Formats: sequence, structure tokens, C-alpha cells
Amino acid sequence: MSPRRGYRFSRRDTNHNPIVAALEAAGVAVRDLSHVGDGVSDLLVQHRKTRALMLLEIKRDDKAKLTEAQEKFRKEWPVTIVRSVAEALAAVGIEVA
Repeated sequence: MSPRRGYRFSRRDTNHNPIVAALEAAGVAVRDLSHVGDGVSDLLVQHRKTRALMLLEIKRDDKAKLTEAQEKFRKEWPVTIVRSVAEALAAVGIEVA
């Protein structure tokens, strides 16, 4: 079976796994979408307080820029950019002391 046109293996940011682990440990429902490509955000999560679904894009630091495909996706879908475990937890309504 050959990969679909335009498919490429994505590289995950180094903070991807720690963010996923922290969200799951906090009881957040997480679906990893990082393999989808085409600018789709890295994670689909359920906000802890409102139960609303959210898209999170993980970037390694403040210098990391969105790709052209990610910018296009962000114009059509609400995406929250997170760069750390604390930012990811805060995005889903969990305060870190």
C-alpha cells in the first residue's frame, strides 16, 4: 500500500510527548492528529470544564513559526498554540501552581 499523495512523515516537536502525557495524566481526552498532515493541528482535546473540543498546535518555542499549511488550517478552524505543558494544561482549564 502506497502513501497517499502529499503524505509525508511528520516530525514531532520535542515537547509533544510530555504535553500529551501531562494532559492524559490530568484526565483530559486526547486524540493525536500529528500524523494527519495538510496543516491539521497536532492534538484534538476536550476542554475539562466546558467539555468543548479544542485543537492544539504544539510548537517547541516562541521562535517556531507555523507552516503555510498550518496558517491556512488556522484560518478555517479555531486553533490554540501551546509551547509547554503549563500552556497546554491552562488551555484546557487546568491551573498549574
